[in-house]
Amino acid sequence: MKKIALYPGTFDPITNGHFDIIERALNLFDEVIVAVALSADKKPMYMLDERIVMVKAALMGLKNVTVVGFDNLTVELAKSNNATVLIRGLRAVSDFEYELQLGYLNNSLDEEIETVYLMPKLQHAFISSSIVRNLLKFNAKTEHLVPKEVQKIIAEKKSCILQ
Repeated sequence: MKKIALYPGTFDPITNGHFDIIERALNLFDEVIVAVALSADKKPMYMLDERIVMVKAALMGLKNVTVVGFDNLTVELAKSNNATVLIRGLRAVSDFEYELQLGYLNNSLDEEIETVYLMPKLQHAFISSSIVRNLLKFNAKTEHLVPKEVQKIIAEKKSCILQ
């Protein structure tokens, strides 16, 4: 039976840390679905369709990965895509408590769902989308934090805004 994992997140924007987690998840599962959440409550910098484009661009060279947008419960999305595993990233101890509670919550909603926690490589452990967004607000350097395809999209979007 095919093992399908779902990696949900806001990906506002996708970072090298996210990319690292996805690559490593592909070594563990037959297929990984990257699920980009609408997350209106978080007031993302980029619209859902823009974030989907960024994620697809970043993952273009990877096999057995698909990208979808969603605005429903993660466990419902997993079930509708035959995914039995949720992937979550842990960068630091501060992530652990929240992610553990979320894993327990998802399992309480669907006992067939397991959560697997992956840590990015050490060089990516400090990267978060919120750090990237803060740097972008100050026109600071971000090309070492996001995939080059994403940096290109960000630069194009910024130049359109400035015109």
